[in-house]
Amino acid sequence: MVKIRVPATSANIGPAFDCLGVALNQYNVFEFSKILKGVEFEGFKDEFCNENNLVYKAMKKVYEKAGKNMGGIKIALLENNIPISSGLGSSSSCIVAGLFGANSILGNRYSKDELLNMAIEIEQHPDNVAPAILGGMVLALVEWGEVYYEKIKVSDSLKFITVIPDFPLSTNECRNILPKKVDFRDAIYNTTRSAMTVASFIKEDYEKLKYYCNDRLHEQYRYVLIPKHKEILDILNGNGCVCSFLSGAGPTIIGINNCCEDNNVNAIKEKIKEIKDYKYSVKVLKTSSGVKIY
Repeated sequence: MVKIRVPATSANIGPAFDCLGVALNQYNVFEFSKILKGVEFEGFKDEFCNENNLVYKAMKKVYEKAGKNMGGIKIALLENNIPISSGLGSSSSCIVAGLFGANSILGNRYSKDELLNMAIEIEQHPDNVAPAILGGMVLALVEWGEVYYEKIKVSDSLKFITVIPDFPLSTNECRNILPKKVDFRDAIYNTTRSAMTVASFIKEDYEKLKYYCNDRLHEQYRYVLIPKHKEILDILNGNGCVCSFLSGAGPTIIGINNCCEDNNVNAIKEKIKEIKDYKYSVKVLKTSSGVKIY
């Protein structure tokens, strides 16, 4: 029996589209055990209890690469704390759990970097799976089928004020709403701000994120799909957050708070409760280590 804990992740961090992500201390926990034959699921919604389940598909990838027969397997979702289609890496948690679960059952024949490459083959981009595996904040790219990454230290003082709607958004819908071409000036805008955002984290000069952590490539299009987003951004930015951004493809919105004032956090929670017509929950998260095997 193998138990795997995978953290939530937030991708893009504003302008660093598809290349920067951070692991957060909210987790899904999975358990894997061998059975006589077939595949059994526990803890998943009925629609995910089949061979299209991402955890199962990731496990199959490892077994096929190893040239091994999986045999019977039971996959249990013991703790489900990452909302589906929320922009917090629910799909990545499933992929990472399946890869590491299978690898552990097979005696850990593949390294963490090899499993990261497999995860990207499934996910197609590294910004969620890299921090889910490596922990903390990770800058990553894929070149000629290989992933290259740099870890970025993030101060424990930072609070990620996470505003999660009670409705999901399809990742495909959020991808399809993006334009096929972008203005050259917008590309320059994001290139410079991505670099400066990363520099701010490296130097722990977080106050400057208010100038750097801004985007013109994806957020303005995706915010159309998120009711009351302007109110949420104003609440975060007006109550101690140095910056705010769309988490992944959304609909979750995150503000970074560096002043550690509980009054600000409480004010955000109270004001978010006052938003009419839609329900949003607020969680105060910090960075996390990556996938953990028990």
